[in-house]
Amino acid sequence: MDGAILTAILGFAGTLIGSLGGIFASSRLTNFRLQQLEEKVKLHNNLVERMTAVEEKIKGNLHRIEEIEHSV
Repeated sequence: MDGAILTAILGFAGTLIGSLGGIFASSRLTNFRLQQLEEKVKLHNNLVERMTAVEEKIKGNLHRIEEIEHSV
């Protein structure tokens, strides 16, 4: 086999391995970042649900206060 062909094959193999390694590393990093964002979204959604419950309780308390004020 000619030296130039062997060099080309080894260069191609190195490029292929390097490219695939970069793709896998990038994919893992993207998946990690997505998981972190999903956790933040879960925390935010939990806060929104809790605030909605608090707002409902406040509305009920305001109605009770208004009833007490009108009865006095």
